[in-house]
Amino acid sequence: MDGLAFEHHLTSPQGRGHVPDEACTITAGGGSCCDRIRFSVVVDRDHVRDAGFDAEGCGSATAAGSAAVTLVRGRPLLEAARVGAGEIAAELGGLSPGKLHAAELAADALARALGAAARARAELARAVPARTLVAMSGGVDSAVAALLAKRSGDAVTVTLELWADAENDAERSCCSASAVAQARALAHSLGLPHFTIDLRAEFRAGVVEPFIAGYAGGETPNPCVGCNGHVRLDAMIALADRLGCDGLATGHYARIAEADNAHGPLLRLAADDAKDQTYMLAALSADSLARMRFPLGELCKPEVRQLAATAGLPVAAKADSQDLCFLAGTDRARFLARHGRIDERSGAIVDRDGQVLAHHRGQHLFTVGQRRGVGVANGAPLYVLDKDAATNRVIVGPRSALARSRVALRNVRLRRSGERVDRVKLRYRSKALPARVSGDPTAGQHSALTVELAEPVDGAAPGQLACLMDGELIVGWGTIARS
Repeated sequence: MDGLAFEHHLTSPQGRGHVPDEACTITAGGGSCCDRIRFSVVVDRDHVRDAGFDAEGCGSATAAGSAAVTLVRGRPLLEAARVGAGEIAAELGGLSPGKLHAAELAADALARALGAAARARAELARAVPARTLVAMSGGVDSAVAALLAKRSGDAVTVTLELWADAENDAERSCCSASAVAQARALAHSLGLPHFTIDLRAEFRAGVVEPFIAGYAGGETPNPCVGCNGHVRLDAMIALADRLGCDGLATGHYARIAEADNAHGPLLRLAADDAKDQTYMLAALSADSLARMRFPLGELCKPEVRQLAATAGLPVAAKADSQDLCFLAGTDRARFLARHGRIDERSGAIVDRDGQVLAHHRGQHLFTVGQRRGVGVANGAPLYVLDKDAATNRVIVGPRSALARSRVALRNVRLRRSGERVDRVKLRYRSKALPARVSGDPTAGQHSALTVELAEPVDGAAPGQLACLMDGELIVGWGTIARS
């Protein structure tokens, strides 16, 4: 440790109290340690024109903020985006474990300010060989996607902070502040620039609010489809343009087909059928899909973990996230009550003739097709057939009553002619079913269409996505509507 370096930044802090004109300013900290660092950055096309900071709390926070300013002021943007806690600690001559939190806090404030400034003012030229922006979540899939992108050319990484809630389990969520910090550290360990983007407001408006409204309206929404379709990936593609990147790579298991078609490319199922994620990507626009790269599309999960282990990545054995990112550590009922004010409200469970069989605590706690937890003692199993949000009623009946040979869709988008549709997928992890679209509609947008199934299916839940397929190709999608 070099005490003189630390003393210099503590007694003569660089940029303290300075907020440059046109700066993007971010404050980090304020948790249990009470330290806070406010960091300001101005990006001018491809470099950091100026930077400043202010700090509250211990002297280490002041020294770390000063070190961060010294490391990025006047530097090329992508070099500044490689500065993390390790570089800040080194600039201070090394830090004891008790002071390392200050470097981590300064690195967090710097990364967030750089991300905001890059979104607003970055204009990097396209690179040769092509530069790729890689979305990193802190898990093994996105880490290997970054590794492969680095091996094939120039790569930059980005992580989005989408949600912050004290009740969330930060370790199980892919979009928490903790996950962002882990992803940043992993990117820097690979020698890659990393940007942090705060997309919490857009995520709340475009994903969480529709999720709440869907359950309030008696449906079972699929928030991941909307998040990928018009919130998360579109924001990163816009950043890719700012950073001079040709495309955006993710750790999704998917492939692309018909790339040269005049109407745009199509999604194709991944080689690993058990991990395929095309259902969640189906709502991507043709323009966005043309910019996407899926390095894992031809790989199976064990191969991905082996690549990570061989490269020495610390996430090689990390478990996959299973929950919706904003539900990690909580449950749907509590979330809807806290964030949507959808509280428990007694209602009737009725049969198809309207006879009251029992009572429930809220229609939003049920899903069409559900059997477990229905709460009715009966000789034969009863399933949720429908829900009426207006009357708060849940209609139940035998499994046979769930069978549907026709599924109504709303807000349909066909990438190709409807006559190509030969299968439909009605849930994320369900099998694709032989089907056709009534009337063989043309490519384009349709307010409503009907899917005819070769064999009846149990429980097509309103609000879920229907993925329209031609063999392995995704040729369209729509939202399941009430018949």
